[in-house]
Amino acid sequence: MKVLLISLLWLIVPPLNWMGKFDEALKQAAEVHKPILINFSGSDWCGPCIRLSAEIFESDVFEKYAGEHLLLVRADFPRQKKNRLSAEQTKLNEALAERYNPEGKFPYTVLVDEKGKVMRSWEGFPGEGPEAFIAQIARSGSK
Repeated sequence: MKVLLISLLWLIVPPLNWMGKFDEALKQAAEVHKPILINFSGSDWCGPCIRLSAEIFESDVFEKYAGEHLLLVRADFPRQKKNRLSAEQTKLNEALAERYNPEGKFPYTVLVDEKGKVMRSWEGFPGEGPEAFIAQIARSGSK
């Protein structure tokens, strides 16, 4: 019964698609006229990164908002061998970090427009719930 309920829930609210290729996100953003939220994360070693993901990005309210208003890109920098990314993805993440996160902050979240221009950034855990975080995104120019 639980499996059926979870399956039905996924049909109603599909999981968010965090892209790994920023160039593809830019192309899609130009087509659909949505901003891109980039998240720099250390998913297996950075406590605030893990908290940000669990408390904000995985919340129902954020998933609903993001699904309608944003494109999402995650640049992850895991340290554990078992979580190692492909060489190609590591190179893409490093190039994205050079452009938007040269100081190597974690977590670091950047909202860019469809041309890649920074609209707003957040360093660390926002210190608020998903509703307040969404309000900040909306005030920054998201539709």
